[in-house]
Amino acid sequence: MNVNEAIIECLVSNNIGTLFGIPGKQSLPLNETISERSDIEFVMARHETAVSHQAWGYAETSDSMAATVVIPGPGDMNAMNGLKNALNDCTPLLHIAVETEPEIRGGDGIHETPPDTYDNVVKENITVETPQSTVAELQRAIDIAQTAPTGPVRIGIPKNFLKMDVEVAEPASSERQEAGNPPEAKVERAGDLLAGASSPIIIAGGGVRASGASDELRRVAERLEAPVVLTYKGKGVFPDDHDLAGGVLCGGTGTAQKEIIANSDAALGVGTDFDAVTMQNWSIDVPDDLVHVTLDADDIGTGYDPAVGIVADAGRTLEALDASLAERTVQSENGTRRARETRDAIDDRLEELRAVTEAPLTSVSALDAIREGTPRDSIIAVDAGGFRLWTLLTFPVYDTQNYVNPGSWATMGSGVPSAIGAKKANPDQDVVALTGDGGLMMCIHELHTLAGEEIDVTVVVLNNSDYAIISEEAGRSYRMDPGEYGWESAPVSYTTVAEGLGIDTMSATTTDEVAATVAEAIESDGPTLVEIPTDPYEPQSSVHMND
Repeated sequence: MNVNEAIIECLVSNNIGTLFGIPGKQSLPLNETISERSDIEFVMARHETAVSHQAWGYAETSDSMAATVVIPGPGDMNAMNGLKNALNDCTPLLHIAVETEPEIRGGDGIHETPPDTYDNVVKENITVETPQSTVAELQRAIDIAQTAPTGPVRIGIPKNFLKMDVEVAEPASSERQEAGNPPEAKVERAGDLLAGASSPIIIAGGGVRASGASDELRRVAERLEAPVVLTYKGKGVFPDDHDLAGGVLCGGTGTAQKEIIANSDAALGVGTDFDAVTMQNWSIDVPDDLVHVTLDADDIGTGYDPAVGIVADAGRTLEALDASLAERTVQSENGTRRARETRDAIDDRLEELRAVTEAPLTSVSALDAIREGTPRDSIIAVDAGGFRLWTLLTFPVYDTQNYVNPGSWATMGSGVPSAIGAKKANPDQDVVALTGDGGLMMCIHELHTLAGEEIDVTVVVLNNSDYAIISEEAGRSYRMDPGEYGWESAPVSYTTVAEGLGIDTMSATTTDEVAATVAEAIESDGPTLVEIPTDPYEPQSSVHMND
C-alpha cells in the first residue's frame, strides 16, 4: 500500500472524515486517494489561515475532530494562526503538513522552513523521519491531540514519502490517557469550604465545555444556590436564561459582574485557567476561599492563590463535589436574587443602547434583533473584535456546543471559517456566523468557499466602516481623532462583494427588519449574507459598562 493510501485509511479508522485544506502539488497524492473514497471529504478553503479555523470550529461544535492539510512553508505558516488559537482553547485537531524531503532539508528547498518553527503553536510537533513509520507516527499524533488536555498536533510528512509503496509499520494498540479523578481529600475540603459559605460564586470556563459537564455544573450551582459567571470559553456551558446566570467575564465585563464576585465569600473556579485576558490582568477580585479546578497543574497559583487546588477533569470533579455537598448542610442563600440583581444592573446599563431601533444601530440593539430572528438551537460562530464583547455580554446562548468564539488568542478573521467547520460537523443544524466588517475583511475569501462548497451558513455582518474598538481608544487615550482608523470615505458594500462571490444577500437597517431578515436568511437554502449598518461611534463595552 502506498503511504498516501495508508494515511487516509488511518484517518478514517479514527473517525476523521473531514479534511480541510488547499491542494498543492505536494499534497495531491492525498487528494487523489480522498477522491477515490466515499468515507472522507476534502473541503477546499481559499486561504490557509482559514483551514485551521475551520477544523477548530468543527471540533468546538462536536464530539469529533477534523484534520487539515497544507503545503510546506507558506501554507504551514499561514495555518499557524489557527493552530495557536486551538492551542489556547485546548481544541483537538490534527494538522498534516507536507514537509520538505529529508535529503533536501537545510538546503533552502522550495517552501522550506525548519520543522521546529511550529513548536510553540501546537501541543506537540512531530516530524516523520522514515516512510515506514508514517502511520505509526500519525496514530501517535491523533492520540496526543485527543488526550486531555486536548489540543492541536502538527505532523510533518515529507512529500516524497507520500507516493512510496512500502511496508508501513503497524501502530501499537494504545489507550488514550483519560483525565484524572480528583483526590477525595481535596474534594472533601472543597465541599466543606463551599457548603459553609453564605454567598458562594462559580466561575466556569472552557474545561467544562471540553468535559461535556454542563449538567454537572448546573447541579452543583443549584445545590449551592450559587450564581454562575462564565469566561470567554465558558460561554454556553450554563444557559443564559437560568435563574443563576451571572454573565460573562471578558474585556467588556462591567461593575455589576465584578462586584458579585468580589462580594462573594467563596468561589469555585472550574475548567478555567484564570488567564490574564479573562481576569483583566487579574484585577478582578476573587474571594480568598477559592477552589480552583483545572487540568493543567501550572494554572494553579497563576493570578490567584487557591485555598484548594485540584488538578483533574472538570466533569469528574463536579460530580464528586455534588456528591460531597449532598452530605452537607449548605449555608448559601439568596443566590438567585444576587444573580438577578446582577443581570438587572447590566440591563439598566444597556437600556439606552437597546433603545436605538433605526440605522445606524448599536451593536447591542442589532444583536438583540439577530437573537430574535435566530432559532434557539442554532450554532453561533462569532468573530473577534469590539462587537464580540457585546455578543458575550448580551447575546443569550443555551447549549455548550452552540457557541464558538476564540478565547485569549482573540484572533480576527475566524468567524466565517469556524462557521464552515461547524456546519460540516452539524449538517442538520442552523449555523450563523456573526462578524464585524473588520473581521470579515480578514476572511472574506471564505465567502467563496461557502459558495463553491455549497455550505448553508448565514453570515451576518455588522458594518460600521471602522476598526471601531481601536479608533475609540485612539480618540480617548491618544492625540488622534475618534474615527482615526475608519474608512467611511471608502465604504464597502458587503452585499455587492458577496454577490460577486456567489452568495445570496440581504440587508436590514431597523431592528424589526433585522429580526425578520435574519429569520428569512436562515430559513433559505444555501449560504446567505445579511448586512446591517451599525454606529462606528457607539460606546465600547469596556468603557460603557464601567462608567
